[in-house]
Amino acid sequence: MDKRDLYDSFGEMEQEMQQMLQKMAQLRADMTTVLEKNAELVIENEHLREHMVEIENELPKKPAGTAPLSKSRQNLEKLYDEGFHVCNQFYGKRRDDDESCVFCLEVIYGDRERA
Repeated sequence: MDKRDLYDSFGEMEQEMQQMLQKMAQLRADMTTVLEKNAELVIENEHLREHMVEIENELPKKPAGTAPLSKSRQNLEKLYDEGFHVCNQFYGKRRDDDESCVFCLEVIYGDRERA
């Protein structure tokens, strides 16, 4: 191998190494971006889990030992939760300030067999 070929080979190898270094720098930047996004998502996930626990703690607990509601009573419960009367006396009227109605509660939860 002559000196010129040897010099040219070193030049080519130097260019290839520079290209590799550029690729590695780009990969490092991409990896940093992915890791930052992952850290953000982990934090957001933790906050969402904490929020779910708070919401679950605020929900009224269902009494233990009661039979589950039938589909029709679940629909009535949903209407009631949306602020409407489901009792015979006031059916379909909006409940003022979402106040509870003994008649509606009797329609939804009354006469259920205990489990």
